[in-house]
Amino acid sequence: MNPKNFLILLLFSFAGILVLNNCVRKKQEKKAEQELSVTVAAVDTLHSNTLTPEEQKEGWRLLFNGKDLDGWKGYNLDSMPDNWSVEEGCLVCLGKGSDMRGDLITVQEFGDFDLKLEWKLSPGGNSGIFYRVVEAPQYPTPYVTGPEYQLIDQLGWKGKKLADWQTTGAAYAVYPPVNPRIKPALEWNTAEIVVKGNHVIHYLNGAKVVEYDLQSEDWKKRVSESKWKDHPEYGMASKGHIGLQDHGSRIWFRNIKIREL
Repeated sequence: MNPKNFLILLLFSFAGILVLNNCVRKKQEKKAEQELSVTVAAVDTLHSNTLTPEEQKEGWRLLFNGKDLDGWKGYNLDSMPDNWSVEEGCLVCLGKGSDMRGDLITVQEFGDFDLKLEWKLSPGGNSGIFYRVVEAPQYPTPYVTGPEYQLIDQLGWKGKKLADWQTTGAAYAVYPPVNPRIKPALEWNTAEIVVKGNHVIHYLNGAKVVEYDLQSEDWKKRVSESKWKDHPEYGMASKGHIGLQDHGSRIWFRNIKIREL
């Protein structure tokens, strides 16, 4: 064989070996990343819906056990709605309902409390967390009595432009959030609601975004100018249920814990 051709053949062979090794290496790296992702998810699930000894000492307790819907019920329903399930340690809204059916509430009522939970939305998702909800036949939905901590994928929202009081962390339709920092759809966010007497604080991902006083003059003025102006029962209860909204979007909740104050 001509030495020149032999050299060319040798170079091509060497290049082929490099390409093959690179492909093998990339496959190995991808497999390792997938295995790590599965491991992290498994560990994450394992440690979800648990309380530390310190939290137990401070009076925290779980509202969701990670296994079933014990402690929850459908709003104004005798049975559990079929639009909620438990999947891999998460309380999941399947998004079958609308804002007029299928909302979930705690069996127990709470007055003064500190509520913490983690949540993530599907792309373009919309939901909310209600508190001090009154359950009664004359009230068709939780939101006509209980204030709402708004949850929405404002980063991926494709609908009509949102008003500031419609964005995540808001006391929906009444108080807009200040400097909310929301994570994208399908990423976990944290919410915290502290209610003591008439004083309410909303936290989003560890930062305070809303603070207000129920039944204050400022609150009454804002409510009278909002969509709640024709609902005199709105925000008037001193205690009530915690509620999770089905607004037609898939949403996941976990680590739902509460401490009564």
